[in-house]
Amino acid sequence: MTDPKSLTIDPTLRAFVAQEALTGLSITEEQFWSALATLVETFAPRNQELLAKRAALQSQIDDWHRENPGPVRDMTAYKSFLRDIGYLASAGDDFHIKTKNVDPEIALISGPQLVVPIKNARYALNAANARWGSLYDALYGTDAIDEDNGATRGGAYNPVRGEKVIKRGKAFLDMAIPLADGSHADVIDYDVRGGTLLATLRDTTNTGLRDPDKFCGVRSGGGKGRTDYVFRNNHLHLIVCLNPDHPVGRDDSADVCDILMESAVTTIMDCEDSVAAVDGDDKTAVYRNLLGLMRGDLTERFTKGDKSVERSLNPDLFYLGKDGEKKRLTGRSLMLVRNVGHLMTNPAVRTSDGAEIPEGILDALMTGVLAHHDLGKDENTNRNSRTGSVYIVKPKMHGPDEVAFAVDLFAAVEKLVGLPGETLKIGIMDEERRTTVNLKSCIRAAHNRVIFINTGFLDRTGDEIHTSMQAGPMIRKAEMKTSTWLTAYEDWNVDVGLSCGFQGKAQIGKGMWAMPDLMSEMIRQKIGHLKAGADCAWTPSPTAATLHAMHYHEVDVDEVQEKLAKRPHASLDDILSIPVAADPRWNPADIQAELDNNAQGILGYVVRWIDQGVGCSKVPDIHDVGLMEDRATLRISSQHMANWLHHGICSRDQVMETMQRMAGIVDQQNADDPTYKAMAPAFDTSVAFQAACALVFEGTAQPSGYTEPLLHARRLAWKQANG
Repeated sequence: MTDPKSLTIDPTLRAFVAQEALTGLSITEEQFWSALATLVETFAPRNQELLAKRAALQSQIDDWHRENPGPVRDMTAYKSFLRDIGYLASAGDDFHIKTKNVDPEIALISGPQLVVPIKNARYALNAANARWGSLYDALYGTDAIDEDNGATRGGAYNPVRGEKVIKRGKAFLDMAIPLADGSHADVIDYDVRGGTLLATLRDTTNTGLRDPDKFCGVRSGGGKGRTDYVFRNNHLHLIVCLNPDHPVGRDDSADVCDILMESAVTTIMDCEDSVAAVDGDDKTAVYRNLLGLMRGDLTERFTKGDKSVERSLNPDLFYLGKDGEKKRLTGRSLMLVRNVGHLMTNPAVRTSDGAEIPEGILDALMTGVLAHHDLGKDENTNRNSRTGSVYIVKPKMHGPDEVAFAVDLFAAVEKLVGLPGETLKIGIMDEERRTTVNLKSCIRAAHNRVIFINTGFLDRTGDEIHTSMQAGPMIRKAEMKTSTWLTAYEDWNVDVGLSCGFQGKAQIGKGMWAMPDLMSEMIRQKIGHLKAGADCAWTPSPTAATLHAMHYHEVDVDEVQEKLAKRPHASLDDILSIPVAADPRWNPADIQAELDNNAQGILGYVVRWIDQGVGCSKVPDIHDVGLMEDRATLRISSQHMANWLHHGICSRDQVMETMQRMAGIVDQQNADDPTYKAMAPAFDTSVAFQAACALVFEGTAQPSGYTEPLLHARRLAWKQANG
């Protein structure tokens, strides 16, 4: 291995590795840093070559669009050009993935998925513990239940609202685990006889489940008189809790006090888009929380109301199966880790010439090493992966060569830190145009490791705009959601995944519901992700995951995928249709409204990122609707403004006036935050305001339209100025 002295390491990170990360492992400090030095020596030059190829391809595409402005008029010629420059690769022969040792949460169980900034220990614990959630609490505390006729929420328990919640809960049971006769709303008693669940109805008749196999067993729920009945539907569990002494149970005809839902089946612990980690201190905080999650001893103490609360990882649940045997239900969401992509470097570690090393290389090594703490546990303990796998979601890769690079990097990490081959699995985020059009080849490059593909509107649209920046002014953002390319992209992702044998082996995911306060609308709309063939879809909170779980009981995703596998494949020509406005003569009011919306979103997110180091938070939009936002939101908004500015739809002065005016509005929206520092009127001295402006005014020059380089530089400047 390479001499570790070739690296200069941040003291905080070095101390963490020596005193915490390697404790209990057979890997020495010298071996760890030697392994990193070897990886940097081997992979950093190749990493740089891949980034150079991105830039070269973009330059050629820019030239083509300058010569052929507007929408693509000759698709055959356009595709020929993309093949000639190496942008569009041959899809090759059909194949099926061969990934082994995949946990059922990924291979078999369709359900909600959370994405959470791992830098925030409280959020990470909340997400990990969101495997189980109270349906009654989720319904009662959100707008999923209306407040009509006195059913208001807030304050003391409202029995009028509670009655609506119970009615909705019983209707859910009728859908998920229907009785052979009658409704769960009419049950006055549940009992188990000979391993079969029986329900007594109000008219004293007895009935069982329409499908008796959905009943799994009984568990002691804790507390005198508490009985819990465990069921499984579409691979997901739910638990009906009975307790006549509970305030809700005592008023229920069958003593039902709650319905516990298996909710966030998987969670992506994010080191990337939702995290502001710009130096050794930040990276150490990220890795320390990952270590705690892998060891299972992460805790966080915080104040809630007037109480001090300590949160830790939930234990597993046990119940007595109908066969009389003790059964285990996992108490925590299966955790995946999203590493940083290939672009960014980090000053946490530098080479001998002072250059920052690629951050993704450091992430890969650290993830592999810290995983030892989970993989080394006894199989009967609260392990994350019970199959001996480590799940790494890899974002922002462009095409099969970059996927192959990640695969080779993971293989090298395994060899250097003593993990069996193909332990490190890979999730391929389909959020870059060159990955979309080459998705089959990308999957082929990782066919022994891939466990996940997904779509994401925000990043993918940001890349769409940047890739075709020179083609002309893009359509308005709201129109993007119904554009030809986007519809084809969503279908293409599912079609390719199914054709490559993902069903029963890997996840096909869909994107985030960004409005955590609008749960009624989420329930109405997000079922569409399942009907589109997604095994999992992102939700913004544990509560949202519990409500979204109802969809997976209503829709059998396996059946949906079997039908979709027979449909005609989505069109590559449609995906390559560029969303350039055919007639960009919008009226001035519409142009200004679009600028206002984009600028407000950019400023609202950037000010927290720069001044507070918050990479993901609920940011009020221009209409004061709270949106869960990370850098993907920033990418689409900044690229859209940069595109309109570049093509003269608006002027630099107009954009600056808009930014300054919207900064004042963002300041007002944050007026109740005592830690907030206003951007207006001192625009020249506000690092956050300057960063937001740079994202727009320098947007066309940013690699792939990414926001990270400018954000990292400004955040480092802010930290240096503020100690």
